Amino acid sequence: MADKMIAIMKSKPAYGAELVEVDVPKPKEGEVLIKVLATSICGTDLHIYEWNEWAQSRIKPPQIMGHEVAGEVVEVGPGVEDIQVGDYISAETHIVCGKCYQCRTGNYHVCQNTKIFGVDTDGVFAEYAIVPAQNAWKNPKNIPPEYATLQEPLGNAVDTVLAEPVAGKTVLITGAGPLGLLGITVAKAAGASLVIVSEPSDFRRELARKVGADVVINPFEEDVVKEVRDLTDGNGVDVFLEFSGAPKALEQGLQAVTPAGRVSLLGLFPRDVSIDFNNLIIFKSLTVYGITGRHLWQTWYTVSRLLQSGKLNLDPIITHKYKGFDKFEEAFELMRAGKTGKVVFFPHRK
Repeated sequence: MADKMIAIMKSKPAYGAELVEVDVPKPKEGEVLIKVLATSICGTDLHIYEWNEWAQSRIKPPQIMGHEVAGEVVEVGPGVEDIQVGDYISAETHIVCGKCYQCRTGNYHVCQNTKIFGVDTDGVFAEYAIVPAQNAWKNPKNIPPEYATLQEPLGNAVDTVLAEPVAGKTVLITGAGPLGLLGITVAKAAGASLVIVSEPSDFRRELARKVGADVVINPFEEDVVKEVRDLTDGNGVDVFLEFSGAPKALEQGLQAVTPAGRVSLLGLFPRDVSIDFNNLIIFKSLTVYGITGRHLWQTWYTVSRLLQSGKLNLDPIITHKYKGFDKFEEAFELMRAGKTGKVVFFPHRK
């Protein structure tokens, strides 16, 4: 193993990132070192690249970016017992304390003292990376790295879709970005009878069709609420899943869901949102779930089993694959322009 490695680093507090050569890190107590086989870009990484207000308040350059990963363990630090050299792992990104009220009641995903792997620590956009052993998830050997790296965001989609069963249900998904696309394939695999998708991007509407959406709507040209009601005999959908973070999409979805229906909200909104709570939620007796992260580790078992089942249609979602990091700027700019699904890097060219 080489002493040096290539990595994508947020080296200064400004737009963009740099490709750098740095020392291969050594695992400390409770850590493992992995050879990164595949790593994918998340919306959080894009925010860091763009250096938006959230990134400015959270990220402390210089720092290696990235948190979605599949890799092979090549070295273990002191005190690590359950992970061995040669294990094929992915990583949960919530580094939890295990001591607060939420952790002690099984709600690790909302730990009061959470640190985020690849946000509050160096990440995995590198040839080698450090992973806390407590965050390592052992992958079955038959899951390809380009699928295994998607498990962290796929967990978000699974919790959004499956907060309650969707078998036989009609579903509206707003937003067909990478997470919305994952939501489509999870909903179809889980037996949803009708999946309607609202997405303004021509590129992403086509991806939604390829992934398996039954009906795809352009909200800029069509009346989403009317289309949904026409497709559901005037009742509205049983389930509304919000992935876009667009205030107008939230309002349309709440109007389109049937009374006593279910709502799951994953998309993050750019500002405070004003809605008619009385008429759109309370008087409709809606059940509303706020989704953050994934349940540790229940959701990971569900995700792994879904991947092994072969029922998820992931290939159309992975629109761009890069060997090495040389074209990372191209990848980020395409993602900024809304011209990608998931983007996957394979750091080692061989």
